[in-house]
Amino acid sequence: MNPIYERSGTVTVRPARPGDVEAVRAIRNDAIEHSTALWTSTPQSPAEATAWLAAHLARGSAFVAEADGEVAGFAVYGPWRELDGYRFTVEDSIYVRAERHGLGVGSALLAALVAAAREAGHHAMIAGIEAENTASVRLHRRFGFEHAGTVREVGVKFGRRLDLTLMRLPLDRDGNTPGGRTD
Repeated sequence: MNPIYERSGTVTVRPARPGDVEAVRAIRNDAIEHSTALWTSTPQSPAEATAWLAAHLARGSAFVAEADGEVAGFAVYGPWRELDGYRFTVEDSIYVRAERHGLGVGSALLAALVAAAREAGHHAMIAGIEAENTASVRLHRRFGFEHAGTVREVGVKFGRRLDLTLMRLPLDRDGNTPGGRTD
């Protein structure tokens, strides 16, 4: 599957571009303000959003979903941990505009993200999901992610403690690192 342009119903997924930054920032800031998907209460500034998206664009790891001529959601993957021993493992993030939930936008984005991570030679993708976000857990399960554990009360938002569910998807077919190398 080529993630460059995938269609899912009326949703088109394409690589993100620098001009998408404000639409992506608006979706991200809405999630910060109204959900437990991002465990911060500090909205992203225009400069922070530009730098954040630029890092993903440089990796080729940012996608947007368009529906009816507007950005309906976005997805990125990035390093799961910064140490070099984790370099073949990435973590996904998917955000969909509230009025577009349940319309296939998240599925289209996750399909493109998994395909791109596989193409880039990554070994595993991790999803860190607030444990009560059952829609995201179901979405990841449909794509073959397995439950790897739940860490209790490791976050706080809206005055309550949050649990983090970790899910894992193997990306390479043979279970080896790209090229058979572990260095």
